[in-house]
Amino acid sequence: MKILSINSENNKLRFFLFDMRDESIIADGLFERIGLDGSTFSINLGEEKIIQEIEVTTHEDTIPIIVDKLIALEVIKSVDEISAFGHRVVYGKDLFPESVMVTDEVMAKLDSIKEYSSIYGPSNDLAISKCRELYPTIPNVAVFDTSFNSTIEEKEYLYSVPYKWFKDYGIRKYGYHGTSHRYITECFREMLGRDDFKLISCHMGTVGSISAIKNLKCVDTSTGFTPLAGIMTGTRSGDIDPSILPFVMEREGKNVGEILDDLSRSSGLLGLSEFSSDMRDINAKCDEGDERALVARAIYVRKVVDYIAQYYVLLGGADVIAFTAGIGENSIPVRRLICEALAPLGVKIDLDANNCMGEKVKISTPDSKIEVWVIPTQEGLMIARDTMNIIKNR
Repeated sequence: MKILSINSENNKLRFFLFDMRDESIIADGLFERIGLDGSTFSINLGEEKIIQEIEVTTHEDTIPIIVDKLIALEVIKSVDEISAFGHRVVYGKDLFPESVMVTDEVMAKLDSIKEYSSIYGPSNDLAISKCRELYPTIPNVAVFDTSFNSTIEEKEYLYSVPYKWFKDYGIRKYGYHGTSHRYITECFREMLGRDDFKLISCHMGTVGSISAIKNLKCVDTSTGFTPLAGIMTGTRSGDIDPSILPFVMEREGKNVGEILDDLSRSSGLLGLSEFSSDMRDINAKCDEGDERALVARAIYVRKVVDYIAQYYVLLGGADVIAFTAGIGENSIPVRRLICEALAPLGVKIDLDANNCMGEKVKISTPDSKIEVWVIPTQEGLMIARDTMNIIKNR
């Protein structure tokens, strides 16, 4: 069985073609700068990588390109070899506690909540709609980032605002990156051979979130009504005092949308350092003693540590802390600084073990009170697994 796993968001779309007999990746690829000048398409076939500039206006355009390229490169003989399309859908509100087969009813529900997911929803919906239009006999499955967070209790997901806002408008914490956190949880379930463990999962990449997980269920997560809440990221502010918004709006003559755009695209590491949203650039400047870079990295580390400490208390301790995604998997100095700050919790880091990038490894010492691991995330595989299970049981 071959599953095409699709992750579309903002101006990017990543895809993986899996052979589900052994969960191996047959091919994978990436569209970047969708709808912008200089859009590119790349595809990986084992050790071979093909990159080309290609005009891609919307996420709809990518679907036939993927299929045609897979056929042209003789990865598949025809689209009929694809058993199903699995789609990462970032936002499902509280309508989808688990992954679902896409039907007209599901598409109608997604359309009904599009105002809540204005950043991500359109790209998700466009890709799904195009797959259904072009290849109507091939099933589609939607895998929601918010589903894993559906186990969070009311006392954790409600904001301390008028309850009417929740009743009338659905204002509450929904959380994001659940597909990644669920994958990390499943990894430890297999590694530990049990379900009863306390995990703090740190998805630290261009975007990011921290989740508290107990006995395989999400107890709390740092992102909220939108992904703008929680830890700071490459360009996002994370948690701030909301009174800042009208204060700056008045002085800069901006509207709410413009200010939210500043908080989403011009804040975080980029805003504080004033030169880059990429932690690799920040670390390089830190090595040179650049003050702005040092401050930006220190604040990033502090925000992550704050959430880990908060969730340690919420869970009543922790068995494991896991680092994943771009920064979590690859930033040696950031992991070290976070673990050193967690020393009061009994965390001890093995500096030699921590000297790794992009590989699964335990980086804590044998006498550390909490195990600390680096686990590369595989959201695409999680999507493919859900997709296979759903089409098998339909």
